[in-house]
Amino acid sequence: MDITAAVATTVGGDFSVEQVALDGPAEGEVLVEIKGVGLCHTDLAAKDGHLPFPLPGVFGHEGSGIVRAVGAGVTKVAEGDPVLLSFASCGDCTQCRRDEPSYCQNFMPLNFGGARPDGPSALTRGAEALGSDFFGQSSFATHALAHERNVVKVDADLPLEIMGPLGCGVQTGAGAVLRSFDCPAGSSLLVLGGGSVGLSAVLAAAARELSTIIVVEPLPARRDLALSLGATHALDPADGPVDEQVRAVLAEGVDYAIDTTGVAAVVQQAVAALAQRGSLGIIGVPSDPEAALSVGLIHAQVIGITVKGIVEGDSDPDVFLPELIELYRAGRFPFDKLVTTMPLSEINEAVAAQHRGEAVKIVLVP
Repeated sequence: MDITAAVATTVGGDFSVEQVALDGPAEGEVLVEIKGVGLCHTDLAAKDGHLPFPLPGVFGHEGSGIVRAVGAGVTKVAEGDPVLLSFASCGDCTQCRRDEPSYCQNFMPLNFGGARPDGPSALTRGAEALGSDFFGQSSFATHALAHERNVVKVDADLPLEIMGPLGCGVQTGAGAVLRSFDCPAGSSLLVLGGGSVGLSAVLAAAARELSTIIVVEPLPARRDLALSLGATHALDPADGPVDEQVRAVLAEGVDYAIDTTGVAAVVQQAVAALAQRGSLGIIGVPSDPEAALSVGLIHAQVIGITVKGIVEGDSDPDVFLPELIELYRAGRFPFDKLVTTMPLSEINEAVAAQHRGEAVKIVLVP
């Protein structure tokens, strides 16, 4: 079928919104009419060459929409079902069998391979194959092919247009608090970066009733937003070393820290802000693939710190997304306050606006 999609042709270049062709659903696949798709830093990191993906290609991995057709063998959803799309996983490896699909041993080829797992690309432009199946969906488009494993059926009364970010950025930040670290009520949290992932962590921390929630963010508007969402303190990194500012709030340091910046120097300061037996979660994708964290071995032993890499908030989408939706329905997880909608046709303007900090999470509406 002919669809409209935002195509990335060159590394670092603009998107081109144009007509392309999408295959129908093969066995195990689900055709979804996209109602909204979040614009995520990971899309842009891949477009700019910091993550592997073949170009020209179609990104987009926070889609939501309506099932329009299903391939052979699909029983999880049916035509007409409202769904959220999340990351792809194989279902067969050790981690998937442990219900830890975000650490699927086939995560990279399934989410960044640029084609169906067992065949060619599902997207073409004329005779040219396009990179497709980004995170099992490539949803910067009017329609996308997903897989039975990475669709989650939701209730029809939800505001489907804005729900897509639950499938990646929101579940990543919230999951870091609620799943990766399972932060107990009354504990303390440092969040580095006030974008959609960081502020989703703030929302989860407030819902979990942490006692101290500190956000470090250079933009005043985002610091104000963080405070309105439940942060107890919002710090400007320009005011001095982060660890010193944190210890001015909590002399012993924080129990948990989550980095969403991917900047090694910032992560280093987070290590210095940890309390005894504190834990650091690394979420942000660095622009430098060789970026590294240096941790003093004696310091790590004496303090007893834990450093944990976090993918997708350790989420099993079939389990965790319904939990977040229930918190949202109860008024305890108002992630919609992060969302600004823009037309898919204005994707380049959306990228610029998000880069300028004028919006936290832009959802593109076909």
